[in-house]
Amino acid sequence: MVPASRKLAKRDAAALAKQASVVIVCKGKKVDEFKPAGKAPANVVAAMLGPTGNLRAPTIRRGKTVLVGFNEDVFADKLG
Repeated sequence: MVPASRKLAKRDAAALAKQASVVIVCKGKKVDEFKPAGKAPANVVAAMLGPTGNLRAPTIRRGKTVLVGFNEDVFADKLG
């Protein structure tokens, strides 16, 4: 767990993407799903970042799945 006072940047987003088999990015009702396959493609990292260049909140890693941003339906489906 990382405290909210610590800002996670592009480098941190890339590290999360490399470790994940699925990255789901939620921006309101828009949901994008990526399968980075051990890499950190620029489009995945860019989607994970907010307008300030920091990782969007909330960001949750559960196993090999990373959820970025909030969407109630996705959270209910993935987190039960």
